[in-house]
Amino acid sequence: MLLPFLEAGRLEAGCDEAGRGCLAGPVFAAAVVLPDDFPDEGLNDSKQLSEKERYRLRPLIEAGALAFAVGSASAEEIDRLNILRASILAMHRAIGQLALRPQHLLVDGNRFLPYEDIPHTTIVKGDGKYLSIAAASILAKTYRDDYMRQLAAEYPAYHWEENKGYPTAAHREAIRLYGPTPYHRRSFKWI
Repeated sequence: MLLPFLEAGRLEAGCDEAGRGCLAGPVFAAAVVLPDDFPDEGLNDSKQLSEKERYRLRPLIEAGALAFAVGSASAEEIDRLNILRASILAMHRAIGQLALRPQHLLVDGNRFLPYEDIPHTTIVKGDGKYLSIAAASILAKTYRDDYMRQLAAEYPAYHWEENKGYPTAAHREAIRLYGPTPYHRRSFKWI
């Protein structure tokens, strides 16, 4: 069972990203502030859940959260900044859109750059330890998947509706046959 907070009585926002390992598309991030009594509802790291479970949980998170927001960084920003800094930029964008200002940030992973004057704690595999980070993981993943499905209609040969931009054999073969799209990350090794 995941923990509801790092420190009781403090307004904490969980932060996580999705899409770091993709060859195409933006990286998405979410920030989620949950109430202390948010029910577990089967929340977990989005990678441990089926697509059906992620989409079942998304409206429950959105309805039950005190605040949530999603941000992204484009393929161009990823190429210019590097994937780590672009992931942090996407998290900063999500945090900046929150309707409530958190007192503390719980960030999945081991690297983060401070956001304004809000203290933060990085937590390796935090999406499997804290409810708010797991919720952020689910929102980041589902919003990114929705976006990649939209791009798939524009570029059907790359099968993004299935691979979401990750480096599958079919995706690599499409790049080999048709070349990169404007959504491909130029700084990544495609083949």
